[in-house]
Amino acid sequence: MAKRRKKGEGSVRQRKDGRWEGRVVISYDEKGLPRTKNVLAKTKRECQEKLKQLRETVTGSKTEKVRPEMPFGEWLDFWYQNYVKPQIRPTTQANYEAKIYQHIIPELGKIPLNQLAQKDLQQFYARMKTGGRLIRTEQFGKGLSDSMVRGLHAACRSALEKAVQEELIRTNPAVGCKLPPKRGREMQVLGREELQRFLIQAQAEGYFELFLLDLCTGLRRGELLALQWDDLDFKTGTLTVNKQVYEVKGQLQVSVPKTKASIRRLVLPPGVVEVLRQYQKTVGSRWMFPSPVKEDMPMTPGAVRRRLQIILERAGCKRIRFHDLRHTFATMALSSGVDVKTLSSMLGHYSAGFTLDTYTHITNDMQRGAAEKIGGFMETATAKPEPEPPDPPEESRCKVVPFEKVG
Repeated sequence: MAKRRKKGEGSVRQRKDGRWEGRVVISYDEKGLPRTKNVLAKTKRECQEKLKQLRETVTGSKTEKVRPEMPFGEWLDFWYQNYVKPQIRPTTQANYEAKIYQHIIPELGKIPLNQLAQKDLQQFYARMKTGGRLIRTEQFGKGLSDSMVRGLHAACRSALEKAVQEELIRTNPAVGCKLPPKRGREMQVLGREELQRFLIQAQAEGYFELFLLDLCTGLRRGELLALQWDDLDFKTGTLTVNKQVYEVKGQLQVSVPKTKASIRRLVLPPGVVEVLRQYQKTVGSRWMFPSPVKEDMPMTPGAVRRRLQIILERAGCKRIRFHDLRHTFATMALSSGVDVKTLSSMLGHYSAGFTLDTYTHITNDMQRGAAEKIGGFMETATAKPEPEPPDPPEESRCKVVPFEKVG
């Protein structure tokens, strides 16, 4: 099996004309689309060398400022700006920058790179877990979540691993750190009665079509808000999903989805198509769910999240995340008999295995039901036939007396 190239190293392939082409992502545009550069060569080895030189030109090679005794904060900034930022999307940049410049550098930035020890990192993680939160402390407490602490560790470990590769330090002090356990977010779904109350309240609030469509398709929030009327074929009921919206520092951006599997077509139920047909008559915008305050713009993810919580509270439903509406759709689909492979393609998952892992609680119940059906079938098929009753003894048998004709 060929060794997989690390992210950021680029790709090498042989063209039809026999030459080798190397390509690497150098940045992303304002819409989140990748910008690439390529090199050509007669041999694979020559192509790899040219690609390496191109990467160094783009990301920069070691400078005089990069040295073993430099402050860890300076190395972290250099690593991010040169090796990471040019190859990630704007939303991912915002996440990295919050971790690096708001948490890691203020706490560990002054320690010399070659003196940073595992105990420094371990103590840092402990401080973040108990008192590292900078905002919404009244709502979530003073400490950062386990996943955020693990994210801080991931950034530190990657930066230090690059320092090892550059021979600035001998070993990576982040290796072997004890971290909070990795836990998936608890999945919550709305029951049938809650769904009914929720949709009634959504209609009263003027958001019925938005939430109905989401509950019938399981679209991600960014995919739902990026929909335009051109994406829906009213004749066939086919909805094309090929865009997503997201916010970066208060600015709304539209881009293609991250993966090919996320670009998909869904066939809507006829009743939903008719609801949207009537709803379109009230909307004077190319966007299916336009912003009520900004002209020719879709609703923002934050506004929809806040509206969801208001509707849930007024409908007397439990508090859930927007993503839990997607889980609600998937749970209803599986419970109704939709097979996992079909559901996986509807959700835009990269594999049916991922869908199985995500919805184990439902698929386990389905497997138990299937096992019971198979067990019942096999019991019927393998049941021994009941033995026929033995013939009665000769003397107890009824004798047939010939009918004598009376003369």
